[in-house]
Amino acid sequence: MKDIVGTWRLVKGTSTAEDGTVMPPPYGGEKAMGRVTLNADGRMIAVLCDGRVTIPDGERREYTSYCGEYTFDGQQLITKCDSASEPSRVNTDQIRDVSFDGDIMILRPPVRVIDGVAQQRLLRWEKIADV
Repeated sequence: MKDIVGTWRLVKGTSTAEDGTVMPPPYGGEKAMGRVTLNADGRMIAVLCDGRVTIPDGERREYTSYCGEYTFDGQQLITKCDSASEPSRVNTDQIRDVSFDGDIMILRPPVRVIDGVAQQRLLRWEKIADV
């Protein structure tokens, strides 16, 4: 089982609609910013945002953060969320399927409706520090 303890930097995000349509990449695409820190004590924090300097008219700056105790069984990362930028996430389990492409950790959250479209996102993370 890969060791996920450490600090990870978001390197790329993709999004696909349920019908297979490729959606715009999340969090501003190439300018996406994100960090996830998972410590050995079983606590984690995730922060992601659209890192573009300006946002085109009609778009919104995407941002999310949450934290809590986590477990990892080698295939799923489950965070018992105790604080979040979206109040609806508090006191829920945030479940992410986990896979690896070499040293890149790929997190796949459940399908979620974003701007009226059911989307499957894949977020790719590079480890930048041990904690």
